[in-house]
Amino acid sequence: MGIVYNKVLEFKKKHPMTVGFRLAKNASIVEKHLNPDEEVLYAFYAQKNDNPFNIISTAVVALTNQRILIGRKRVVFGYFLDSITPDLFNDLKVLGGIIWGKLYIDTIKEFVTLSNISKDALSEIETKISSFMMIEKKKYKEHDKI
Repeated sequence: MGIVYNKVLEFKKKHPMTVGFRLAKNASIVEKHLNPDEEVLYAFYAQKNDNPFNIISTAVVALTNQRILIGRKRVVFGYFLDSITPDLFNDLKVLGGIIWGKLYIDTIKEFVTLSNISKDALSEIETKISSFMMIEKKKYKEHDKI
């Protein structure tokens, strides 16, 4: 198995209450779209929807040194892939519930909802994504000044 799947398994061991299925298939979509110089920093899984009862749309989310990738393998054929680069990233909102929580990633072009995440994992995910994006957004601002 690849690096993304191994990082997802690490996440699953730490946060087994997160709802997710077909993790290897979904991770393979992300791995297929990694650039040669791209390094996976962190990976987790969640449902890519806002409905707590819809548990069949599992997505694997990978934070790389260049962007956030969200991959979902369709059941029959094909797949979905979302790529969020630091210049398109606006904000991250965390909503914690009794058992599960949600992440809302606001970008310039869309609003991404990730749900059914173990509430214990929310602060870890928020820290990883926010820390990375704050550093990368500063690089974009410095580049614009030149």
